[in-house]
Amino acid sequence: MNRAPAFFISHGSPMFAIEPGQLGPALHAIGARLPDLRAVLVVSPHWQTDGVRVLATARPGTIHDFGGFPPALYQLQYPVEGAPALAADAARLLRAAGFEVALEQSRGLDHGAWVPMRHLLPAGDVPVFQVSMPHDLSAADALRLGRALAPLREAGVLVVGSGSLTHNLYEFRQHIRDPEYAQAFADWVAAAVARNDVDALVDYREQAPHAARAHPTEEHYLPLLVALGASDDRDATRVIEGGMTHGVLSMDSYAWGLDGAAVAQ
Repeated sequence: MNRAPAFFISHGSPMFAIEPGQLGPALHAIGARLPDLRAVLVVSPHWQTDGVRVLATARPGTIHDFGGFPPALYQLQYPVEGAPALAADAARLLRAAGFEVALEQSRGLDHGAWVPMRHLLPAGDVPVFQVSMPHDLSAADALRLGRALAPLREAGVLVVGSGSLTHNLYEFRQHIRDPEYAQAFADWVAAAVARNDVDALVDYREQAPHAARAHPTEEHYLPLLVALGASDDRDATRVIEGGMTHGVLSMDSYAWGLDGAAVAQ
């Protein structure tokens, strides 16, 4: 089994499901060139729990965990198999790393999982399961969570942190469009990722320009650190350019461990 990559994917808002923009086709092209995968593990900010929970549902449903969007969004489904055995493996790795872990037997996939997967793997022929984010997850612990999950990559499990590179929904909903600050934050992240400055990315709240404005709350940034934690020095880093949607939501994404063919556009 080939070693799977690790991704950070910006899913922005649920509208990404029907408005693919620049990122959707890029993910589709990458997905068509991925090595054989046993499963995809997604960490999404839309599943937060006390402690860590791992989705062990055999066939997870599609959760429409949002409101006020066009009716077409609520008709979308992503029928896919789960991966109960790999979920149990993930739980063991997380417990060994000191996390409090329980298996979840009945939940489906939230939109932080199924929306990007519909672009990356539209056929739904690869099993998908999720690992939750604890309510009290810190930046350092998000990195540690990713490091705990990293061995699954050797078993052919694609580790995906699904979040948003910028995520000020107040400005989005108030139709405030100020792409300069969002781009400045995205550029800072890109530079830190390029030089593998893990300490800076963990300490982004103090070091990045406009950090509190880009992320009034942290949950959509932390999946970046999960994906970064699942990477290592063997991995080439690739930027998946996603552009800026609605003037405030950067869709730029990252991959670790892709070969050149997988990112050819």
